Amino acid sequence: MCTTLRNTSPKRTAKLTRFGTLLCLLPLSVALSRVPAQAQQAAGAPIQASDALRQDIDAARKKVYPALVNISVVVRYYNGGRAQRSSAGGSGVIVSKEGHVITNFHVAGNTTRITCTLPSGEAIEAAVVTHDPLTDISILKLHLEKRVDPNAPLPFATIGNSDLLQVGDYVLAMGNPMMLSSSMTLGIVSNTKRVFTDFLGNDIEDMTLDEGEKTGLFTRWLQHDALILPGNSGGPLVNLKGEVVGINELGGGGVGFAIPSNIAASVYQQAVATGEIKRGWLGITVLPVKKIGRTTGALVSAVWPNSPAEKAGIVPGDILTEMDGQPVNVRFFEEVPLFYQSVAAESAGKSVSLKYLRDNSEKTAAATVVQMAKYLGKEGEVRPMGITVQEITEPMALLQHFPNRDGVYVTGVRTGFPFETAKPDIKAEDVILSIGGKKVNSADEFAKAAAGVGEQPVVVEFRRDRENLVTVVRAQPEKPSAEGTELPKAWLGAKTQVLVSEVAAAMSMANTKGFRVTEVYPYTEAAKSGLAIGDVITAVNKTKLTATKPQDAEELRTLVEDLTIGDKADLTVLRDGKPRQIAVTLEAAPASSDQAKKARSKEFEFGVRDLTPLDRMEQHWKQDQQGVLVSDITEGGWANLSGLRSGDLVLSIAGQKIEDVAKFEQVMKKILTDKPKVIQIFVRREQRTHFIFIEPVWEKLTLE
Repeated sequence: MCTTLRNTSPKRTAKLTRFGTLLCLLPLSVALSRVPAQAQQAAGAPIQASDALRQDIDAARKKVYPALVNISVVVRYYNGGRAQRSSAGGSGVIVSKEGHVITNFHVAGNTTRITCTLPSGEAIEAAVVTHDPLTDISILKLHLEKRVDPNAPLPFATIGNSDLLQVGDYVLAMGNPMMLSSSMTLGIVSNTKRVFTDFLGNDIEDMTLDEGEKTGLFTRWLQHDALILPGNSGGPLVNLKGEVVGINELGGGGVGFAIPSNIAASVYQQAVATGEIKRGWLGITVLPVKKIGRTTGALVSAVWPNSPAEKAGIVPGDILTEMDGQPVNVRFFEEVPLFYQSVAAESAGKSVSLKYLRDNSEKTAAATVVQMAKYLGKEGEVRPMGITVQEITEPMALLQHFPNRDGVYVTGVRTGFPFETAKPDIKAEDVILSIGGKKVNSADEFAKAAAGVGEQPVVVEFRRDRENLVTVVRAQPEKPSAEGTELPKAWLGAKTQVLVSEVAAAMSMANTKGFRVTEVYPYTEAAKSGLAIGDVITAVNKTKLTATKPQDAEELRTLVEDLTIGDKADLTVLRDGKPRQIAVTLEAAPASSDQAKKARSKEFEFGVRDLTPLDRMEQHWKQDQQGVLVSDITEGGWANLSGLRSGDLVLSIAGQKIEDVAKFEQVMKKILTDKPKVIQIFVRREQRTHFIFIEPVWEKLTLE
């Protein structure tokens, strides 16, 4: 349950079908009202503890607290047919002198940058060793060589034995709730074997992360009442010996759940040894036998098609009694994860003997264990074509009811891009089978084929539900610029409003018709002439104005535009109720923003344009103000993530003064060559200046 910062991805919180949704969304005020006394310390309530307990807490804190890390990440996710980014955060704990960190997958998964900050304030970048969505564990490795002092001792915690925990034991939850770094709460263990079942107690509920991954298959959760909140995810649950006995996952309303340390340790050890997590799989789902009146065995409730169990002849309804000479006993739901753990511990390729009962007759079979497949396949983006796709795995094909694993699954299509404008159009949840006659069964194959689509039509074969369809896709040519398409017209250099009858009467100017001056632009001939705010223009070159209603708003502009640039317009105005004549030399109407030269950074996903004289006038900037205006920001791009805003006036980039779009393009070209770690942008925002820092991950950026 990690917290999210500005520009947050929707894919950063663990969600359990019933319990997790309740826990993630429970209001903070409700949560605080229900926590036990010993957990209310985060809300400022005093803790009643004996001197001995306080000493134990202090000793445990000293052993683990220095190794606690506040994890800040840049998340890369796919939404609306494109890759996007957001900032997020969570917690973790250092568990080795080499700098290995244990945290949650839903904190560190799908990230492009990870920074771990210790309670001392030291920030260290980290890399992923491996992810394990099935347990919601990620193992990271700190870049110790990048520390200010690489030889300085690194604090790390000891992993304890979670099987030794008992209900009633005191535990400490350490982490960064609400991104309030380096916090600690106290509670007790409420249950050591918690599993989540449906309301009827007929099945274990699936736990699905917002990344789409399934998790919790092997987990019997440690339930405790130490207060944890969004941001605590991945942080350590610590016993009073100062050992990490769990990794906090989710909580709220005075209830917290942690992954047992023995599961986390198993993932950590395998990750360090091999760099990946491998598990055995037979392809069977089991239920407890209690409801069918048995005390031994496990009820086979489902068998996956083409799985080792199906090939061995196992069918739903069989009672599995023995596996490889070891008795199988799943009496209660709490024992279901233990069975799956025992299967996962077997090596792929090993033949295991199975004993089972069918119609009260004992039977035997042999099944060859295979490696458990990932649920979600690799996802990728082809940005110029405005589409994202995902590889189809065996589990995904089965659960989505696909006839096979052929093709790639469309996860998003951008409006107005080639796949969306095709007839018929490609939609999310379609499966693309081939492009131009070439089969595409991976994200890389699809990217290569899609990149080859030009302006000539290409046939794309795809599947929608059970229909096999074809369409034609072609790339779209660049739209020509509309610069310089309109000749300049005469312009007065002021803003006005119709003097409507009601307003005229209220101002003691009944029956007066014309326009009231609301703004006089600086640096204009109108300003030099002495035209002022509040003047009421009643005639132009002795032509009386007739405007009295809002729909007459164009009368003055039309009259002025019919005159010649450079001519003088003799204005009859009323000022303080007295008429006077003001002569204004008409100027060429300033270029609109549509006519300004534009440029776009495709890599950082933001556009800029040159300043126009009207920009300077409206913003009351100096007449010679230089820079480029940010015209648009793509949500989820690097510029958006850094805090750059539409309307910012860019004054310099990487220390280089930006006078106009030409200079912007020159500087950005050099940045793409130099690839600096941090790109500093100095902007003017409203009435103040501000620094923006873009910190791209160049390796990822060059692949997009």
